[in-house]
Amino acid sequence: MEEDAKNKFKYKFYRLTIQLNIIIFLVAISVMVYFIVHSPYSVPLIIGMLILALILSLDFSKKYKETKKWLGEQTEKDKKDDGTGQKGTT
Repeated sequence: MEEDAKNKFKYKFYRLTIQLNIIIFLVAISVMVYFIVHSPYSVPLIIGMLILALILSLDFSKKYKETKKWLGEQTEKDKKDDGTGQKGTT
């Protein structure tokens, strides 16, 4: 993989990792708020956080599929550039 492609992959991976962590955090906080906080604003807050987690999950899924496709294209490109189909042999 070329240096430019490696940098692009690092960015894509970093973005997906942060986004997944935010989704997990929102769901975990929603569960904790449900059991710990008893106020009239708890339910709307929980619903808002879960809706935000759902929206981020849909975006995460889309970006994950795009990144997976892009990575597959890079692998195919490397195999074609190598000529033998095997990377790292001389």
